[in-house]
This record gives sequence, structure tokens and C-alpha cells, in this order.
Amino acid sequence: MGERWCAVMRVLVLQAAWALAGGQVRYSVPEEAKAGTVVGRLAQDLGLEAGEAEARRLRLVAAGRRASVEVSGASGALLVSSRLDREELCGKSAPCALRLEVLLERPLRVFHVELEVTDINDNAPIFPAARKNLSIAELSVPGSRFPLEGASDADIGANAQLTYTLSPSEHFSLDMQKTEMDVESLFLVLRKSLDRETIPVHWLVLTATDGGRPSLTGTMELVISVLDANDNAPQFNQSVYKVQLPENKEHGTLVIRLNATDLDEGSNSNVSYSLETLFPQDRKDVFGIDKKSGEIRLLKELDFEDVSLYRLQVGATDQGNPPLSGHCKVVLEVVDVNDNAPEVWVTSLSVPVPEDASVGTVVALLSVSDRDSGENGRVRCWVWPASPFGLEATFAGSYSLVLREALDRERVSEYEVEVRAEDGGAPALRASRGLRVPVSDVNDNAPAFAQAVYTVLARENNAAGAELARLWARDPDEAGNGRVSYSVWEGGVGGGGAAASSSSSSSSSGGGGWRSASSYVSVDAESGRLWALQPLDYEELQVLQFEVRAVDAGEPPLCGNATVQLFVLDENDNAPALLPPAGSAAEAGAAAAEAAAGAGWGSESGTLWAWAAWGAPAGQVVAKIRAVDADSGYNAWLRYELWEPRGKGPFRVGLYSGEVSTARALDEADGPRQRLLIVVRDHGEPARSATATLSVSLLEAAEAALAAGSSSSSSSSSSVSRSAVGVELGPGAASAATNVWLVVAICAVSSLFLLAVVLYGASRWAPRAAVLSGPGPTTLVCASEVGSWSYSQRHSRSLCVADGAAKSDLMVFSPNFPPPPPGPAPKDSQPEPSALLDTVSVPPLVASILSPFAPRLSFPKPVCEPGSAPEA
Repeated sequence: MGERWCAVMRVLVLQAAWALAGGQVRYSVPEEAKAGTVVGRLAQDLGLEAGEAEARRLRLVAAGRRASVEVSGASGALLVSSRLDREELCGKSAPCALRLEVLLERPLRVFHVELEVTDINDNAPIFPAARKNLSIAELSVPGSRFPLEGASDADIGANAQLTYTLSPSEHFSLDMQKTEMDVESLFLVLRKSLDRETIPVHWLVLTATDGGRPSLTGTMELVISVLDANDNAPQFNQSVYKVQLPENKEHGTLVIRLNATDLDEGSNSNVSYSLETLFPQDRKDVFGIDKKSGEIRLLKELDFEDVSLYRLQVGATDQGNPPLSGHCKVVLEVVDVNDNAPEVWVTSLSVPVPEDASVGTVVALLSVSDRDSGENGRVRCWVWPASPFGLEATFAGSYSLVLREALDRERVSEYEVEVRAEDGGAPALRASRGLRVPVSDVNDNAPAFAQAVYTVLARENNAAGAELARLWARDPDEAGNGRVSYSVWEGGVGGGGAAASSSSSSSSSGGGGWRSASSYVSVDAESGRLWALQPLDYEELQVLQFEVRAVDAGEPPLCGNATVQLFVLDENDNAPALLPPAGSAAEAGAAAAEAAAGAGWGSESGTLWAWAAWGAPAGQVVAKIRAVDADSGYNAWLRYELWEPRGKGPFRVGLYSGEVSTARALDEADGPRQRLLIVVRDHGEPARSATATLSVSLLEAAEAALAAGSSSSSSSSSSVSRSAVGVELGPGAASAATNVWLVVAICAVSSLFLLAVVLYGASRWAPRAAVLSGPGPTTLVCASEVGSWSYSQRHSRSLCVADGAAKSDLMVFSPNFPPPPPGPAPKDSQPEPSALLDTVSVPPLVASILSPFAPRLSFPKPVCEPGSAPEA
């Protein structure tokens, strides 16, 4: 590098010397010299002394264009002030000289300086474009030449001398030719035939190199496109395509997308597709193909059960001239899906089925099938509900519906049976077939009443033909087997037959025994309505028990029974009846018989008599009115009212006891006799009544006591006096003679006490069975302090105290023993007394004294019986 600059300096010095000799200064500087580079010692070359250049103001004057040099004022040297580019200053001109003027003052002088800028290789060759596109026909012959545009270099001389090279290629090469005007031309030469399908585009690089040291290069990319010729037919990548498609695909489903490749290009590679169905021939419209894309799509539904395989042929044709074509085959296999539900068919049905059919009876024959294949066509069958029927497989696809359990038409008269089938697909498909199996009836059920015992309440005095109740027996069978007829089923009168099923309890005076229920009631054979054949009388019949039979019309007929208990309800149809005094058993029986028959003591039948002593205090009982009502309950609950005289009379009557007592102390102003009108009423609706007239004679105390004693003696001898009719003397009348009989009573205490002990022992050891046994009608006729009640009960006895001071009624019920058979009684049996109890007659005064001991001593009470003689 140093040697080069030495050589340059020598040249500059020589040029400067030459310039001084010629009258101007000439310098030479290479382009691209750095700023500050000394071009030459201008002040020295102009012959100026040191310091003279600054004193005379040596300076450079540019002539027309920017100068890239300047004169140093201190040293007078010519320096490079800015970049020097020869190509910019002079272009391709050679040599490149710049003319400068130098001005010097005191005296003013002008010098001409010539500066030559020398070329260096600072510019590389440049092509007109970085890429050159060429199109060459595929069928071009080797040796064909294609002109190329060369590169340019801004340098001059050897730096601008260019040489060209081409990247390696077996198909192309370069050729330089000079024309007559010594102009070089560059050509691309085809050395080998082209094949667009093999190499459609050739990429080459053209390089230009200049002659500088060092040399510079420029490149251009050559893109050579091979123009196609229709020399290739479309080709598929397979000759046969296999496709599987499920049969449940919808319309428009893509089956396959085919692509035929044509190695040509342009219109020669534009392929259109066509479709032809080879098998089956009659299904050409199932598939369609897009002519441009080659997509085969489904046009109609597939059905594996109809066609399971399709063979298609597809053609691909280009648009070249002449057009070329290629072919392939498509084999489409339809895949079965579980799209067919099982089918159940009934081939035979035997209905109705008798309810007594045996287990294993074949009811129906069925056939089951499924059009699918494989697991999709394997069918499992069962019956629902699981009982009472079941399925039995006979052979493939055939089943029998058989009876597995006994039938009961009354429980289920008709069965809705469903035969269900399910295949083995995923998801499984199901099918069912409903069967209606009616069950025919057989007479296997007897009529049954809703209740084993019916309780019927009927009021007495009902009209004949009145409906008492409606009985209903249910027979679950149908038609004639369930048609029920009703009847009163009974045996002979008296209940002697073992099959007798009707009984009646009667309290009529005609005596006991069994009576036919059909004489009282009847039942409608069709409706079961219970009718009364005659009016019922509570006093005659309280309870009627019988059986009703229900028989169906089946073969053989079946029957059922129900017990009917008919209770007759009492109506207030009997007025109260007055009773005679308790002293006479015969008269008491006659009065009770008349009371049971509905008769009573009225105001017209006679006057009742009683005695009272003057001076008797208030509240002393004079007499007691006794009455009975054949009804029961409230209808027999009696009350006593004093009708006459009204106002403040000397006597009053107990409302419910019937006791006539003094309302105040009696005196002579009351007269010798008082006539009382007493009304006895029951509590029925409407109330019935009876009247009694009581004549009370007012006597002295001694006369009253004698009258009372006479009355007692007459009563014990069973004779009736007019003073005792219908009236029982109370203890008040006897108390008037207490002073007279006091001594007698004290003397008789010892003997009476001994008698009481004997009676007490007799009552303790007496056989009670004789008292409490024996059937027969009974009516309660005893009066009590709280009123007179009458209850008619079966086989009952009522005992009462003969004394008027009794406070309660005693009722004794005998068991329902059958009457003893005829013939002599057993030796070990006790003989029955002639009556339930013998009546012990006691004077009234003694009775009043012993009455406080009566409950403690348990004296036997006399029996109040009706007028009929007791049973033996």
C-alpha cells in the first residue's frame, strides 16, 4: 500500500512540474479519496514563499459546480474537502478533469489548476432486473436460443470489462456473440429437451463479473417456466376404491372424494368427472358425482336389507386437444345398522280362556322376526306382565303364549298382555304386540251378603207391604252365574227341624213357641227388598230372627245365607192402665192381663176409696195410685197429676210415685170426704193418659186404725172391698193407730224376729233354679218411687215388695232353657213349686215396722204375674 502512494506522489510531482512549465498547474487524485487528503503543494508550485500564501490570501474559486477540494490558508496546500465520485462528476467520460481557478492578491493574479479524478473499481455490474422470467414451450427442440439482456458497469476501462457465467444446468447454457458493430449479445441456449411434468420451472442464476482488481460481480435470477403440452392423461392414485357406508346416512352425505391427477397444466389439466353404476343396474340414481370436485354423494336412502353392495365406475377427462381420460372403480359396501325393530305377529289366538283352564294351556301362537343381520337381528322375547302368562319357544322365531298360573275371572276378568321383543343392536330396538285375553266365567263363587248378620229396626203398627230393608248379596260371577234370587229360608213351625233357620220371639198371651218368619215378612226374589206382610206389634213381637238365602242361577247353583235380626221399635199405642191393690193376687193378675190387652181403669170404671185421720200432719201418705203401661221406654214412663180439685187443696200427688199425701194438716173444715181426680200420663208422643177418681174419707184416728186393720184382714183372705180397689193404703194411715197397736207390736217382736230368722234361712237354702227358670211371657207391673216402667223382655220375671214402701224394682231373668221333655222327672231333680214364690201376707203395721230390715234380711218378694196360671 505504501509503495502505491509513493508512486502516486511521484506522478503528482511530475505533473505539477509539467504544469508550471506549461503555465498551469495539473494535479491527479483517485476518486473516493478521503477528506483532508493533500492533492498538491499549490503555494509552493506557484512559487510563493512561506507565509506569502496566507498574506496574499491565496484562495480557490469554483467555476460553475461544487468543488470537492479546497486550499489550506496556512500551508497553501490543495486538500480534498468532500467525497470525490468520478462516475458522478464525469460519468463514462475519460479522462475526468476538473478545471479550477486560484486567486492571489497583492498583486492580483489568477492561476488555472486542472485536477484529474482517476477511476477505481468501486461499482459492481448491475442487471436491469433482479429476476428475469422466461417461458419456453415444453416441446422446444435442443439448440434453441433465447436472447438475454446483459449487465452494465459504471466504471470505465478494465473495471468495466464484463464476463458472464450461468449456474449449472443440464438443460441450458450461455453463448456470447459479437455483432458487426462490435456489440456483444448474450443468448440462453437449450441443450436438452424439456419435460414440464418432471421440472415445470427451472431456476437459474446469471452472474456478471468486471475486470477490476479486485473484481466485482452482479447477478440476475432466471425463472424459466416450461409451457405445457397435453401429453399426459388424468390418473387416479388407485384403480379400485373400497368404501363402507352405514345404511342410515342422510341425503347428501359425502361418500368419497376422488381426485384424478393430470400432469399437464392449464386447460390440459382441467379434469371433469363422470359416474356410471355397474351393479346393480337399476340403481343408477342412488349416487351422484360433482363433475369438477369429484365428490360422490348420496342421492337416495340406502337399505342394507335391500342392496348391500354397489359397484361404481368413475371417469376423469381433461380439456386438452385431443382430450385424454382415466378411469377407476368404487366398490361401496353398505354397513348394516340397527334400523329395523323386531316384528311380532299373532298367528293364532284362542280366546276367551275359561277361568278353570289348567296351567300350560296354549292361548296364542306368535311369530317374531327382525330384518337386520348379526347381533342387530338376534331377538329376545318376553311377556309383560310376567304372570299369569308366559312364553315358550317352539322353534326359531316361533313362540307359544301359555298359561302359567290359575285364573280367577272375579279378580281379573280380562288381561291386557303385551309380548315384547328386543334385538341385540346398540341401541337396542324394541317392539311389542298387545293381546286382549278375556276370561270366561264359570260358576265358582257363591252369593255372599255384605254382612253375616243384618240388624233391621222397624216401628210397630207399620203398614202391610212396607219396605223394611234391602238385602244385597254379591255374586262376582257374570250372566246367569251371577244372577241372584232371594228367599226366606226356614224350617217347620216349632223349630223342631235341624235345618230350621228362622225363629221368632213373641210375647203374646197365647203362649210361647216358635212361629214362622214368613208369616211376618217376605223378601223380593229379584231385588232383595224385605217387606212386612202384616203390621207389627211390639207388645206381641220384639225380635224376629230369620235367615235369607241367596241362590245364583249357575250350574250347579250355589247359595249363601245371611241372618236378619228384626227389632220392632215401640210406638206409644197403649194408654196407661190402673192396677187393683196389691193385696189380692187374683185381682192383680186380672188387672195385669187387662193392662197387657190395652185396657185401663178410667174415670168411668168406678171410684177408688181411701181413709185419712183428722189432724194428720202434712206429708202423710194416704194412698198410692198404681198404674202400668204396656209400652216401653219413655212411652211407659208414667207421671201423676192431680186434676181436681185445683188450687190449694188438702192433698197432693207424687209426680212419679203416685203417692197421695196430705199437703197440710187436715181439720174438720175440710169436710168428711174429699173427691180427687188423678190423671196418669205417659211420656210418649203424643202422650196418652188415664184417669182415676179417689174418694178420701176423713175419720177419727181410732176409726181410721180400725178401717186399716179391716182392710188388711180382707186383703189376706183374698176378698175385695170397695175401700181397697185400686188403692194401696200407705204407712201414714196405719200410723194413726200406732198408739193402739204399740203394746201388741212389742209383744209380737220376739215371735216375729224368730219368724224372720226362719224365713231368712229358707231364702238362703231354697233352690234358686226353681225361681230363675222356666220360659214364658213376662210383663213388669211393679210400681216404684220414681214412676212405673214396663219392659217386655224375653223369658223374664219381675219381683216386687208387697208393701207400699218399696223403693226399687227387682227384675230376675231366667235362662233360655228349652221346656223339659214329657215324662217323669229324674229322681235327683228338685220338684218345681206351684208358683215362683208364695205370697206371705203381713199386716200393714208389721210391714211398716219390718220394712227397714227388709233389705238386710232379704225377704222373698211376692211375684207380680199376669192373670195366666204359672207354668208347671
